[in-house]
Amino acid sequence: MSFQNPVFIPGPTNIPEHLRKACDMPTIDHRSPLFGQILHPAREGVRKVLKSDNAEVFIFPSTGTGGWETALTNTLSAGDKILAARNGMFSHRWIDMCQRHELNVEIVETQWGDGLPADRYEEILTADKSHEIKAVLATHNETATGVKSDIAAVRRALDAAGHPALLFVDGVSSIASMDFRFDEWGVDVAVTGSQKGFMLSAGLAIVGFSAKAMEATKTGSLPRTFFDVHDMAKGYANNAYPYTPAVGLLNGLNESCKMLLDEGLENVFARHTRIAEGVRAAVGAWGLDLCATSPDVYSDTVSAIRTPEGFNATDIVTHAADKYGVAFGVGLGEVAGKVFRIGHLGSLTDVMALSGIATAEMCMADLGLDIQLGSGVAAAQDYYRGHALASQKDAA
Repeated sequence: MSFQNPVFIPGPTNIPEHLRKACDMPTIDHRSPLFGQILHPAREGVRKVLKSDNAEVFIFPSTGTGGWETALTNTLSAGDKILAARNGMFSHRWIDMCQRHELNVEIVETQWGDGLPADRYEEILTADKSHEIKAVLATHNETATGVKSDIAAVRRALDAAGHPALLFVDGVSSIASMDFRFDEWGVDVAVTGSQKGFMLSAGLAIVGFSAKAMEATKTGSLPRTFFDVHDMAKGYANNAYPYTPAVGLLNGLNESCKMLLDEGLENVFARHTRIAEGVRAAVGAWGLDLCATSPDVYSDTVSAIRTPEGFNATDIVTHAADKYGVAFGVGLGEVAGKVFRIGHLGSLTDVMALSGIATAEMCMADLGLDIQLGSGVAAAQDYYRGHALASQKDAA
């Protein structure tokens, strides 16, 4: 694998040189006021990226999986009932975590490629007259299938049912890349990580808690130590952690938030949509289909591309790495061997995306698929030429 080529996996993503240097810093006393000058601005930056005025932001040395566990263990008790749809590998893994914590999960089995069934959620919540369901899980962007779901619709389902359940949202591959509205959507816990939209190495679990979720931490009795938000809050009050923090990554997160906010969140989201549309144009030119079943659920951060029946899509990923030194994502779970994934999030431009599209074309042609070299590249070029960002139009 070549370190000179950008990666096209849906995380970890490419790291801008500025952020790599921000993480490469001398050792400091992590219990000093100097650390507070890194910690508190990073938390405030995350809050702005979440589009929240009041979310309590906690940053753990972990990954998004640790963020899932933080949401569950701080607010729930063994035996609590959870509502969740399984529509991909990552929703499946969160459900598995719930079950390992002895939570009672009502699973809505959903086709891999479809978004979350908000209408079915509403039916189940409305029927739950005794409010046994304590939390609803929602994967905003299912990384395995390239599917985004309508979190606002899930909130409307809760409200229409008059149900007090907490709303937990996995935003690991959406937050900082796609529009996310913590306050407006009534999210109670949002989970993400450092290695995707924030353009850093893996190593930080980033979570936002609503006031309602913080209230639930007073009664939740699942075991927790490392992920205890109250211990973390006490540390924050003294410019510290209850244990050793990942200082370099936190400094990188602070700078990442500055980069995102300087670009403007709406511009960040528009850039991701634009790059994704170019990739989708290429897929159409190849005569292939996305795993996502309809345009309203197309992800702007990852495209899972179906290959013809009988062809092992994983061969494309292996061949790209071996021959061209380029990384794509393999299919996972039910779509293993049926799709390969192009990640198009984080630090990425249309020019970088074109290199990934060209490489995918070469791999498919090498492996005998009926792909015309240049077809996908040309389709993406046409899209990018005709859909410049507002900032680029101004510069021209």
